[in-house]
Amino acid sequence: MPMPPADCSVLIVGGGPCGLMLANEFGRRGVTAVLVDQKATTAFNPQANATQARTMEHFRRLGFAQEIRALGLPSDFPTDIAYFTRYTKHELARFKLPSAREAVERIKQLSGSWSAAELPHRVSQKFVEQVLRRHAEALPGISVHYGFRLTRFSETAQGIEAEIERVSDGATHRIRSTYLVGADGPRSTVRQALGFGYTGEDGAVRDFFGGRMFAIYLRAPDFYRVVPHPPAWMNVTFNRERRAFMAAVDGKGEFAFHTQLRAHEAESEITPDRALAMFQEAVGAPINAEILSYGTWIAGYALVAEKFQRGRVFIAGDAAHLFTPAGGLGYNTAIEDAVNLGWKLAAAIRGKAGPDLLASYEAERQPNARRNTGYARQFADSLGLFVPVPEIEDDTPQGADARRVAGDYLEAHGRAEFNIPGITFGARYYTSPIVAADGTEPPPDAANLYIPSACPGGRAPHLWLSAEQSLYDLFGFEWTLLRLSRGADGQRIITAATDAGLDLTVVDLPLDEARDLYQADLVLIRPDQIVAWRGNSDETAPEIVRRVLGFETSAAPATV
Repeated sequence: MPMPPADCSVLIVGGGPCGLMLANEFGRRGVTAVLVDQKATTAFNPQANATQARTMEHFRRLGFAQEIRALGLPSDFPTDIAYFTRYTKHELARFKLPSAREAVERIKQLSGSWSAAELPHRVSQKFVEQVLRRHAEALPGISVHYGFRLTRFSETAQGIEAEIERVSDGATHRIRSTYLVGADGPRSTVRQALGFGYTGEDGAVRDFFGGRMFAIYLRAPDFYRVVPHPPAWMNVTFNRERRAFMAAVDGKGEFAFHTQLRAHEAESEITPDRALAMFQEAVGAPINAEILSYGTWIAGYALVAEKFQRGRVFIAGDAAHLFTPAGGLGYNTAIEDAVNLGWKLAAAIRGKAGPDLLASYEAERQPNARRNTGYARQFADSLGLFVPVPEIEDDTPQGADARRVAGDYLEAHGRAEFNIPGITFGARYYTSPIVAADGTEPPPDAANLYIPSACPGGRAPHLWLSAEQSLYDLFGFEWTLLRLSRGADGQRIITAATDAGLDLTVVDLPLDEARDLYQADLVLIRPDQIVAWRGNSDETAPEIVRRVLGFETSAAPATV
């Protein structure tokens, strides 16, 4: 493994989705970056399995959403969430969701809460990482190096001095960078070196999704022959012996199986044969399977770091927040971290950022991390604190009644956990110091309802312009000015943006539907597709541009 370059603008520690997404954001902006990760390569285990719609919109922005959507399950495989006593026994409830093929067509007919450029996609993180790595490595100035660990770093007046070590032989190498980002997971070397602790909940005790969990990555090609129920993406068991959830990885027989360990089960005593037996207990039949890997992890976390930045050093992803995976929010929150931090660091490196721009990363992302870990905790409580009654598996009238009650509860839970447009699209930065507030209040924050709003600080409302063209497809990669009426030219904003050195795309869209959606003639969209400012007059354009770049954040110009 050759040594990385000795100089770069950003050193990224961590080659998971967050670090790789950062590399793509930097490379697209001409920022040099070195990424190091102590693993030999991208993930082997499936890990996260749900890519939310907002993440897919960002992949669309980068140009590879369809490449991602082609991975994982077959295009016609149902992405249902199904609940069973055991997989071969009683089906209790099922929340139906579209296949990948159906999602591409269905999104174009949806409105309201699901007005979006993309629907979610069920794909293992291991596949996503491969795509992110391949695209990052193809970008000029991006150097990706697995098999290297960060051993120490220090901040100087000129930047960061870091030392890395090649895992294979212990050879050391020094790297100088302007900034450092720790996207190196829950045991983050960077976070610990900064002395940032986690705050929140770390010891939730539940019948399920609390304490010690056991993960098995396995291949069971007979599963769909043995199980009498229709296939599903997520398969959850509900019984008193072996509670588990299992995501289909390829739709053919590979699965990511996770079960709650009971008090009497010692992880150190679990052999491959015992791991297979645990899977068979959930299936309810003596099915054969090949164990590809296994290990323990701890559920019950809802943690957020005390700080996300010190000087030239930032943390993101699991280094900054740690989730119990209910709702699939951890990986998707990490992607949003990367998108938010990517354009801001690039602006600072180019000399286009005011003193408050980089500080806005923590100001925007830390509250969002608290929000999302809170939602994940609610979902984990809803499922994990719902305990099976003793008769749940009995072939008796009492057992049938118990299964009806459980089915009703689990159907409602599944809809609440997996139909979450409010969480997906509703994160807002309306109190951010770099958002030009206009005096309006954003809609209420609710998990299962998203109300499109152009209130500054929120995701730009979406609109389909044709059967194939999303409004987002017209946005520039950097800044975008929407002109939504024929009488508004926005020339002052254009001039101020040019003077500030911004790459600004101007989009003329004099449509009543768009004007009604945005409630303004002019709208300034940030590189992360967040509304930075809107108004009918741009008389204060220089102040607006200075504010959104972090130069003047003491007062917001109200110009609606």
